[in-house]
Amino acid sequence: MPDQYVVGVDYGTLSGRAVVVRVSDGAELGTAVHEYPHAVLDTTLPASLTGADARRLPAEWALQVPEDYREVLRTAVPAAVAAAGIDPADVVGLGTDFTACTMVPCLADGTPLNEAGHADRPHAYVKLWKHHAAQPQADRINRLAEERAEAWLPRYGGLISSEWEFAKGLQLFEEDRDLYDRMEHWVEAADWIVWQLCGQYVRNACTAGYKGLYQRLDGAAGSYPTRAYLEALASGFGSFVEEKVAHRIGQLGEPAGLLTTQAAAWTGLPAGIPVAVGNVDAHVTAPAAQAVRPGQMVAIMGTSTCHVMSSDVLREVPGMCGVVDGGVIAGSWGYEAGQSGVGDIFGWFTATSLPPAYAEAAAAAGESPHQHLTRLAAAQAVGQHGLVALDWHSGNRSVLVDHELSGLVLGQTLATRPEDVYRALLEATAFGTRVIIEAFRDAEVPVEELVVAGGLVRNPLLMQIYADVTRLPLSVLDSEQGPALGSAIHAAVAAGCFPDVPTAAKAMGRVRPAAYLPDEARAQAYDELFGVYLELHDHFGRRTTTMRRLKAIRRSALAGEEGA
Repeated sequence: MPDQYVVGVDYGTLSGRAVVVRVSDGAELGTAVHEYPHAVLDTTLPASLTGADARRLPAEWALQVPEDYREVLRTAVPAAVAAAGIDPADVVGLGTDFTACTMVPCLADGTPLNEAGHADRPHAYVKLWKHHAAQPQADRINRLAEERAEAWLPRYGGLISSEWEFAKGLQLFEEDRDLYDRMEHWVEAADWIVWQLCGQYVRNACTAGYKGLYQRLDGAAGSYPTRAYLEALASGFGSFVEEKVAHRIGQLGEPAGLLTTQAAAWTGLPAGIPVAVGNVDAHVTAPAAQAVRPGQMVAIMGTSTCHVMSSDVLREVPGMCGVVDGGVIAGSWGYEAGQSGVGDIFGWFTATSLPPAYAEAAAAAGESPHQHLTRLAAAQAVGQHGLVALDWHSGNRSVLVDHELSGLVLGQTLATRPEDVYRALLEATAFGTRVIIEAFRDAEVPVEELVVAGGLVRNPLLMQIYADVTRLPLSVLDSEQGPALGSAIHAAVAAGCFPDVPTAAKAMGRVRPAAYLPDEARAQAYDELFGVYLELHDHFGRRTTTMRRLKAIRRSALAGEEGA
């Protein structure tokens, strides 16, 4: 019998990547990446899209163009198959994953509104996960849910994020009512791309639960927030769920449908093969890292970090992004938490704060700015720089759930050097992860191992810092394409090659266990720095509105500039 293969496609923030995987052992035989031509629209709608002058976007917006996602299917998938050197006829399944919460406003047939004659209207485009302009709507959702003691609120740690479906949907409703009325489906991009592939719109259980407030409470059938609650939130918004959101929900690892003739032409794959129900890039990575047992927390570290883990206990963890029955693995409670900015922060620093002399020294040494700063920072003892930073440059996802918060570096003097600040930012993200781990432990959800995936695993200093700060053995996903591998694992289950995801993960997943171990001396030194971090965390995150006031001042100034 010839080998069978599956294809996993991972949609990230700036690109989509495809991997061809052998079903029998998880070997990755070919990969390809396609950069989104329009990247992230966070300052303007380009004239090339609107047919008019470039339209400026307000602060905190982050949009994307859905056609860029289709191009991944047309380019990266055929290129990965060609690189693998296999016969496309031997591909038996296709799986995808996406950043979340990334929302596509659509017509009934799945046509995005920006392709339906509304290219000049910002709300017609995809709202990327890091679109944070719906924070005022999120604040109101939270206040009203707390006032009414809505039963679903504790399942999300007591706070709903501005990144999620309801906050972004309410922003659309209030800021462009005409476009909201024209919209017929408010669709997670994870489900939209599957719809493009198989012609079937199926909501995946993962995003429906974590981002769409769909919960099974007290043993009852799953439900969304009630019409009465939504109407109390905004007059006319009461029908949001039944008219724009509710749809058939598919479980992870199930087939959503079969690859259409059109999508087969795009990808070069056989028409009629199963397409797995959509999934989230973070959650799909857990099986790729063979991290499906209770006590294993997976940190998927890229531009942001998402923390996911499965458990056999149901608890309410303050500030978590959600706990969903079957949200990661069927039969287990799946927990999610996260940090809104990690790699983005390091990238911002090297792009804006690297002196010319450092850039020249890096080039002379044949190093990237990140490699150069990492080498210099690695020579320091813990605490030598005298700094502590807050990792809130993109707001705080867990445990404060407030995207009005902002970054901070404390302790700078005239002797502070770029590598000092760079190391403090690395450490700040590790401290943020420790806050999350301790919140889970305090809620009696044990965390015994940290499993790291994503591009940042290539930085050994960062990995060792995380092991030392958390005092946990740190295992590393042994794959360059973790989410895509995870999607391929789900494709193999959807194709019937394995009975369930854990069985497929055991055969196809890849991990280097305990690749980094904590050093007790460094861990003790970090305990002292972490204490300072916690003081700043609670002061700026809980006791003062300073950062929110600064954001308001900035918005006011930008609005005045636009009106001038």
